[in-house]
Parts: sequence; structure tokens; C-alpha cells
Amino acid sequence: MSFQAYLDKIEEKTGKTPRELVDEAHRRGYGAPDVKAGVILDWLKADHELGRGHGMALVHVIKNGPRISDKHVGSTGTHADPSNELWLDGKATNPLNA
Repeated sequence: MSFQAYLDKIEEKTGKTPRELVDEAHRRGYGAPDVKAGVILDWLKADHELGRGHGMALVHVIKNGPRISDKHVGSTGTHADPSNELWLDGKATNPLNA
């Protein structure tokens, strides 16, 4: 599953865009460098019923922003993403889905 596909599934499961969840995480202080992934994963599980795989995708964005490595961009594998910049504002508005 591509990184973007994880974020799109998170939106389907929670009804919130990735940006809304990232903003919520930052309001809770989870974007601070010293906050461990486990703390964020516990919150995502308790409040949004997200498992580890989906949660770790969101942890990356919360801690590092929407930019990902070029490693899988343009590749043909199951983890291929069309861009190294993740779309956080909802899959319906993603220009790469048009």
C-alpha cells in the first residue's frame, strides 16, 4: 500500500482528513520532538480506532511533515507513490486523483 493510500484509508475510517488529524495531534503537543511514536499510536487507537500500520503513516506526517523519500516515487511496486509530497486535504480534492 502506498503512503498516500494509507492516508486516504485513514480519512475513510475516521471521517477526518489527514490534515485535521495532524492539526489535532499538534494541538495535543504530539508534534514535539521528544514525543514517542507509541504515545501517538495509543491516542490514534483510543480516539480513532487506527491500527499500527495506519497509525505509523500518520506518525510520520505528524513528526516530519508531508514530504516522503523519493525511494518509491514513480516506482511500480505496491508502495509506489506518485509524488514525494503527500496530500493531506482529503482524497476528493487531491489533484493527482483527477
